[in-house]
Amino acid sequence: MSSEQKILTRDVEASVVPIGTKVTLQKGETAHITQSLGGTYTVIVNGNMFRIESKDADALGIEIKAAPAATTAAPTGPMTQEQLEKKVWESLKTCYDPEIPVNIVDLGLVYACAVTPEPDGTRKLSVSMTLTAPGCGMGEVLVRDVREKLELIPTVSKADVQLVFDPPWSQAMMSDAAKLQTGMMW
Repeated sequence: MSSEQKILTRDVEASVVPIGTKVTLQKGETAHITQSLGGTYTVIVNGNMFRIESKDADALGIEIKAAPAATTAAPTGPMTQEQLEKKVWESLKTCYDPEIPVNIVDLGLVYACAVTPEPDGTRKLSVSMTLTAPGCGMGEVLVRDVREKLELIPTVSKADVQLVFDPPWSQAMMSDAAKLQTGMMW
């Protein structure tokens, strides 16, 4: 696992991986970035793993980037159901487990996504997803990440994201690409 070393330029809130507890990492501490996917950063500080949100990238000395134009730009016309569903799945593929460098869709963590038209022309999303381990404390962090990214999509008024554990997740739910990337394809 390669890692890029950074010195924290300011105090920064982070989530302890895998329990999800919020802590403050101190300015001047050395952080080793082990993963920077989906706009978040997984770092090792003093032998412990943490997740730093994209809004705090500057604490790592990284320029904070605006959300991708494809996600935040207004549609050029009314978005069809098919176009919206495609955009939803594209957005879901920008969410990553902080310990595994594979998006949550290819990991098989997203069980369902339903789109419901609202009377005002917007749409509500209902997503059912799981975790690789039921006791993982990062569940609420991933749920928030999914919700925030989906609610950036034009015409989406609300994304309801629920953690479910039936059926239990297994490695068999991973895409072939994810299995290959993680070395689980034999």
